[in-house]
Amino acid sequence: MARWKRRPEGSTWGDFGPDDQIGRLNLITPAKVKEGIAEVKEGKTFCLSLPLELPGGNVLNPRRHPPKRYATIRGGLANYNYPFRRENPDWVDVVSDDAVLLHTQYSTQWDSFAHVGQEFDADGDGEPELVYYNGFRAGTHVVAPQAKPGGVAWDSFEGSEARALGIHNFAVHGIQGRAVMVDLEKHLGRARKEVGYDDLRRVMDADKVEVTKGDMVCFYTGFGDVIISLGGSPDAKTLENSCSVLDGRDDKLLQWITDSEVSALIADNYAVESLPSRSPPTGSGRYPAMPLHAHCLFKLGVPLGEIWFLSELALWLRKARRSRFLLTAPPLRLTGAVGSPSSPIATV
Repeated sequence: MARWKRRPEGSTWGDFGPDDQIGRLNLITPAKVKEGIAEVKEGKTFCLSLPLELPGGNVLNPRRHPPKRYATIRGGLANYNYPFRRENPDWVDVVSDDAVLLHTQYSTQWDSFAHVGQEFDADGDGEPELVYYNGFRAGTHVVAPQAKPGGVAWDSFEGSEARALGIHNFAVHGIQGRAVMVDLEKHLGRARKEVGYDDLRRVMDADKVEVTKGDMVCFYTGFGDVIISLGGSPDAKTLENSCSVLDGRDDKLLQWITDSEVSALIADNYAVESLPSRSPPTGSGRYPAMPLHAHCLFKLGVPLGEIWFLSELALWLRKARRSRFLLTAPPLRLTGAVGSPSSPIATV
């Protein structure tokens, strides 16, 4: 039984079942996986992840920081280059072991549906609630404890989790299938540009790119190259004025995402869409600050992949005059997380 009486206009809530938590990943069927495998001609692979310590600093998002690695502790000492003879003089082993404090959405990542929800009157009582994809509720299905007395340090909210819609659902289903590259950098260069449907259609027509139901779509803009060129010390001006972003306020673009039945959208830029997004017309009432996130994560159940490294693959596909490939891109099976790093692999 549905947990909502009203669903957002144009949404897929309930289409894959009342308790569905993977949205359009349901369209990555065994047949779709076979379509991806059929695109493998050379057996050549590409790593689509940036080093997870990039972009460096926290210019892109002040709440996210690079990974911090630590040695584990063994007998009060750092468990790094640790000789086992300290425990038994007859042992010759040496061991190193570490731990990481990791912001799950700092670098190459997937957004789960628990990442962005909306204030929406799902129960029809005239008052909006905080809800996520398929009507899962904030406070019930996506929860955060009260801050501990004495401050709001990061560990004040330890125990926050997505009891529903967590990234582990994507991992269990598996994200592997046919993907399609849209080479925006080739046609639009690396100047900052908001790309609407008309621009996207021109690029796809020029390269004879075809997207069908269940495909994952990647947008190469060159942003990953810019990040690497800055050597871990990015500056806001450079990042804010580099490369293409999708125009989330373009209704025709959002309708294309709906009609094409893509299973996921992926880009090498910060958020796939332009942030901050331009304001809608005056008198529109309340509106989402991240319209493409709202359309994909909240309404349709389309996962978003962000800050991927697409350059080497895109240039290879460009030279080979191809756009399709097999994509294998699981997130971590981290129960309750709202996002996850990934080390995707493309095979051509």
